[in-house]
Amino acid sequence: MKTQTKLVGVKPTLLMEQMKADFTKSDTKVYEYILGNKDQVLYHSLTEMAEVCDVAEATLLRFFRKLDYKGFQDFKFMLAQEISTITPETTEDTYIDKVKNNVIQVISDTAEVAKEELLDQAIMKIAESEDVVIFGVGSSGIAALDMQNRLMRIGKNASVITDSHFQMMRAASMTEKTVVIAVSLTGSTKDIIDAVSASKESGATVIALTSYTKSPLTKFADLVLLSSSKESPLDSGSLVSKISQLFLIDLICTGLAMKNEKEAKAVQLKISKNTSSKLY
Repeated sequence: MKTQTKLVGVKPTLLMEQMKADFTKSDTKVYEYILGNKDQVLYHSLTEMAEVCDVAEATLLRFFRKLDYKGFQDFKFMLAQEISTITPETTEDTYIDKVKNNVIQVISDTAEVAKEELLDQAIMKIAESEDVVIFGVGSSGIAALDMQNRLMRIGKNASVITDSHFQMMRAASMTEKTVVIAVSLTGSTKDIIDAVSASKESGATVIALTSYTKSPLTKFADLVLLSSSKESPLDSGSLVSKISQLFLIDLICTGLAMKNEKEAKAVQLKISKNTSSKLY
């Protein structure tokens, strides 16, 4: 069967309209949901999208590839562009007001969805483990590096790996004593899913830091710690998203410092003495 080539610049809704005669019953479910819920689709994970359409994830991916998109994220990116041209943003707020309000809102929302019981469980597992590994790629890799910095300052050693090949290599040497902290806003980044899957095969405990309760990542996670930020594909890697991740990381590290207050203060004092000579 000849594959239809996606036309550059053609709107996703037009592509679907052109091909709907060839849609299966499941394809039609997806098509109709997208038409009626364009804005919501931009913020769905693959798992959430499959659930609301009542189709399998594999069926959903086949639908987007039938339209000649690489996958769900590729489709969402093009849909976001289409929506932005139809409904341009209008607001009286200055960009300073907008960023300030968004940051305040995301911290407030993350505080609401963060469950203290789950945080305490994660803190306990991290505190007890001598082999803590943090995975993150792209923008989430920046948050992962910050988490390593925060942990180091309270006396907890952790390695951070942001290269997908090194993540797979490290996963091979993990054991039941390893705790993996997987940082992924969407929970749908293939590199992270692959690394976490390999880590689970080695027996590691996985703690997911994500904004989606249902995603490919959370299927492998022993504990899921939620932030509240969900991105449009056009806003990927935004400050607000990183703030939500950093706030969640701060909660974990503060909890660890409180659990081992005496040791944390001693390490902080040593760090201050060791780094004082670096300042004029």
